[in-house]
Amino acid sequence: MKTAVKNVAYRHSVTDDLRKAILPLTSVNPWLGLLRFSLLGTLFFSLVILAWITDNPGIFGLATFFAGFIYAIWLICTHDSTHYTLTQWKWFEEIAPRLQSYPMLWPYGVYQELHHLHHGWNGLDFRDPERSEWTKEEYDNASPLQRWYVRHQLPIDIFIFGGIGLIIKTIVQGIKFRSLRPRLRWKLMMDIVSIIVIHSVFLAIAFSYGVMGRYLLFWLIVERTVGFFMQIRDHLEHDRMWTQKDTYQLTQLYAARNILVPNWLQWFMGGLPYHSIHHAFPNIPFNHLPEAFDKIQLVLKEHHYPQITRDNGYVRTAWQLSHQPSIISTIKGNHESV
Repeated sequence: MKTAVKNVAYRHSVTDDLRKAILPLTSVNPWLGLLRFSLLGTLFFSLVILAWITDNPGIFGLATFFAGFIYAIWLICTHDSTHYTLTQWKWFEEIAPRLQSYPMLWPYGVYQELHHLHHGWNGLDFRDPERSEWTKEEYDNASPLQRWYVRHQLPIDIFIFGGIGLIIKTIVQGIKFRSLRPRLRWKLMMDIVSIIVIHSVFLAIAFSYGVMGRYLLFWLIVERTVGFFMQIRDHLEHDRMWTQKDTYQLTQLYAARNILVPNWLQWFMGGLPYHSIHHAFPNIPFNHLPEAFDKIQLVLKEHHYPQITRDNGYVRTAWQLSHQPSIISTIKGNHESV
């Protein structure tokens, strides 16, 4: 009995020390978030304008591709907005991500609700709406075609399902959990109606100017490009990382992947390469996550917990995961190759 009480007290001590360490890093600089949002938005629209004013098919294709790449990074600002850590201006955090998301058919309101469930369930509850890795039970009960998909899931999701696959998955999950989070009902309706209205206007303009083919090609390139990068991100942040530890914060620190990338890319990606730090403490704004990583490592070392690891780059990590397909065999996080 005394040992159990001592263990509980020790776990609380770790959690308390972690919270104390990151407390000074939870203040949001709204102008820094606005700067990141504005720089990426300006670059995206500049590339879009270049694509639409040129008569050269090659320049059109390249400008559209790079616009899609920037759009993928710019959309990460919507992730900050779900936690109100981009600017902390509530009106901005509600309006800006919708203006970014709806042209790409992305149901931001649904994602916003599901993302909070994801933070509560990651590593703890298999209902996690953003879990992409299958469980052993799901795999054993799957059809031969579904098992084949699991064994090749990463390249199929990246190159075939892409952005449309993520959109469909989000809507399906929104419908699934609408009884658990009642706000999902009206947010799903608002997202769908807004997307239809915006794209009806776009289509009308494209039709009136006789550029329907070019318009559809533009969005096809953007969707493929955005989907490619977002699917990689979706898998790399959590695949093969499911685990359950002594406390919620410790579970999050070890149940998400950190990626080593150049500092400029880390900044533009809103700190998501420090994904486990973000999961444990989502109130830390993107610019403080690198410092929080170092402070948390010191606390873990003081309490004799393993250090948090960082994988080397998105491309290399994606390549490794694509050659090591796995399933989750227990709620505690054991993994099996398939």
